[in-house]
Amino acid sequence: MTSRTWAVALTGIAGHMVEVEADLTAHTPAFELIGMADRALGEAVRRVRNACSNSGFELSPRRLTVNLSPASLPKTGSAFDLAIAVAVAATETPMDEESLARTVHLGELGLDGRLRPVPGVLPALHAARRAGFRRAVVPFANRAEAELVPGLEVHALGTLAQVALLHGAELDDLPDVEPIPAPPAVARAAVEPELQDVVGQDDAVEALIVAAAGGHHMLLSGPPGAGKTMLARRLPGLLPDLDDDAALEVASVASLTGRAVHALDRRPPFVAPHHSASLAALIGGGSRQVRPGAIVCAHAGLMFLDEAAEAPRAVLDALRQPLESGSIEIDRAEFTARFPARFQLVLATNPCPCGSYGVVGEDCICPPAAIRRYAARLSGPLRDRIDVELHVRRVAAAVVAEHERGAVSTAQARERVVGARERAAHRWRGTPWRINAQVPGDWLRSGGHRLAMQSRAPLDRALQRGQLTLRGYDRVLRLAWSVADLDGADRPTLDHVGRALYLKRGWAA
Repeated sequence: MTSRTWAVALTGIAGHMVEVEADLTAHTPAFELIGMADRALGEAVRRVRNACSNSGFELSPRRLTVNLSPASLPKTGSAFDLAIAVAVAATETPMDEESLARTVHLGELGLDGRLRPVPGVLPALHAARRAGFRRAVVPFANRAEAELVPGLEVHALGTLAQVALLHGAELDDLPDVEPIPAPPAVARAAVEPELQDVVGQDDAVEALIVAAAGGHHMLLSGPPGAGKTMLARRLPGLLPDLDDDAALEVASVASLTGRAVHALDRRPPFVAPHHSASLAALIGGGSRQVRPGAIVCAHAGLMFLDEAAEAPRAVLDALRQPLESGSIEIDRAEFTARFPARFQLVLATNPCPCGSYGVVGEDCICPPAAIRRYAARLSGPLRDRIDVELHVRRVAAAVVAEHERGAVSTAQARERVVGARERAAHRWRGTPWRINAQVPGDWLRSGGHRLAMQSRAPLDRALQRGQLTLRGYDRVLRLAWSVADLDGADRPTLDHVGRALYLKRGWAA
């Protein structure tokens, strides 16, 4: 007898439907699993046999063959356990074939038949919903996460026996088993850092607001103690809440990393990897099952890399491609995993290895060659992808004594940012872009959005002299639109372009 049901294979954040077929024949006793299963999935044979035995399904000593189709698609992880067990049990225990065939099963099995939570339930069920399925069975611990998928009938059950009952099986003497609970969610900080704590850095605060308004990447340089980290950690508080699509993508990435997802978090994520993080930790990695890295976890939010010049050159250069495309692809011999990676990058670095170069009242002990090598660790192509380059100076004692609090609060700055983003979204309606940092340069250099010759004159001179690349030219244009949006202007003027040039290179128009 043959029975069929469905599961989902994940490659990156994309899900692919997998038909699970079980066939029972009167040949040499065996339990064979075919269809490009990895080692963790291959061990499902032993888990399924014990779980079925402890759930009231005594498998007969005949040949069981389980096929995972399509056979050419790699399958990884233990989330296939439940689908395999249900299909195997249905070869001997009468169940509703139609119910099995229209249901997606996800979950790992314990030897006692209980269902254990698995990562990636949210993106897997989204793929099932897009494929036309309307019914899914998941472990009890994944209930809240599964219910985030609209239009899907979710059954969150605790044991394999309960799943069999759902499909019409008749079982006696069901054990009373406590379901495995969901792990606690990681709590976000109750209070975001307040922008008013920044004193004497008015230019830096304004640059922070411009970066938040347009989604622009930043480079903060300056001596230790100037407030670079303090500024960067207050940028997430200026960003508006995520919309439904972005919040679902963020939750899907969190699910893939194994974090418990109980509800949609509307605040943008903030990820701050250590500068010693490896390339795999930053972009993700794995041989058969690819895990997302820090840049994927920062999707739709902010990634802050402190002491950026201390990071390996290969790690920094790996940021270049996702900064342009908004995604990351990890290629393996048998598959390609694609993850969303549209994040806002903030880098912080010292001016030299000792941190005292250019600081009034301090002596730099670094030789000129060491200073040049330190600055060159941030490559030209990476710097060219940075919109705002800001030098942060230490605050004088007199300024601190005069001003106990900054002039702008987080709430006030966020209100300005939200208004600017609404103006940008209205301007770019009907296009794939919503913030200025996403708009291609050719749109800003042509058509109705091309600036008047007088307004763009400083930019044209900088490009002609080789002080800006064409990519840098486009980034200044995007900055100018963000500055204009904050001022409530219809389009950038000469003053807005001058302020944008200053933010990009420290030049006055």
